[in-house]
Amino acid sequence: MTTAPRTAASPGIPPAGATASSGARPSAVTARDLARATATRQRRGARFKLWAGAVCTALVVLPVALAGLLPLPGADAQDLSRRRLPPLSEGHLFGTDQLGRDLLSRVLHGGQVSLTVGVLAVLVSGLIGVAAGSAAGFFGGWVDAVVSRLLEAQLALPLLMMLLLVVALFGPSVVVITCVIAVAQWPEVARLTRSLVLVEREKPYVAAARVLGLRGWSVLGRHVIPNVIRPASLVVLLLLAQAVLLESALSFLGAGPQRPFATWGRIISDGQDYITTSWWLVTLPGLVIALLVVGVNLLGDGLRDRTGTTKAPRGARVPRGTRAARVGKGA
Repeated sequence: MTTAPRTAASPGIPPAGATASSGARPSAVTARDLARATATRQRRGARFKLWAGAVCTALVVLPVALAGLLPLPGADAQDLSRRRLPPLSEGHLFGTDQLGRDLLSRVLHGGQVSLTVGVLAVLVSGLIGVAAGSAAGFFGGWVDAVVSRLLEAQLALPLLMMLLLVVALFGPSVVVITCVIAVAQWPEVARLTRSLVLVEREKPYVAAARVLGLRGWSVLGRHVIPNVIRPASLVVLLLLAQAVLLESALSFLGAGPQRPFATWGRIISDGQDYITTSWWLVTLPGLVIALLVVGVNLLGDGLRDRTGTTKAPRGARVPRGTRAARVGKGA
């Protein structure tokens, strides 16, 4: 005598394929709870930072880059009969300065010099910092000792005083100021790169590369640096705001690029004697600098939050048959 197979499920266990509509217990997590979760708020905050930073940065960078194409008077064209006109005057959106020169034109053309110095400085400092930090973290020993002592010596010096001393010795040219700011900023990139490389060199893919016969410099250049360049580049982006502020501070103190370069710091320095009667000569260039610094910082913070998720390192293989491998193939 055969018995019919049991089709009823055990008490308390829903049958296979059952859904919430067929009587299964619904989840206690609601859509409102997901919207209020920390991860959701972090993603929303990162998205807001990216958009706000991109807008603020574009409002400064795009007009500065297109200054030569905009219908503006010459940055050095003087008209003493139209001195210190207030903003929104006829033909002068930012007004004019003490010599009748269009302030908006001077701010945009001066921004070309300030941004050029800042971008070149962070690129040079990024290359030096990534190279020195990677070598120190990967090889250790005397290389790490030399780089660490240089970092400590650099950070122990007062930054602005060191910049003023070097500029006084070699002259306030664009090349000298760019090199000085780059040398002043490389420790930040080197410290972060060193700490990242110290973590990466202990991972299995580095040991596998060495077993395959790759030399140390080859492993560092082909596998380790590509995995740390992304977070290091975010620090370089954040240093752009600091480089612009340093160049503006040097120009304000008279140690920046000399005339005929109209940098942001020099524009503020020339207008400080008229701050009580012509406030726009100092306030509007300062607002442009502040808008750029805030935009770059928001953009860097947003990119850092967006790249917080872990990613498989280059050179590491995902085993076949795992869920990550199936997802990577689109299964």
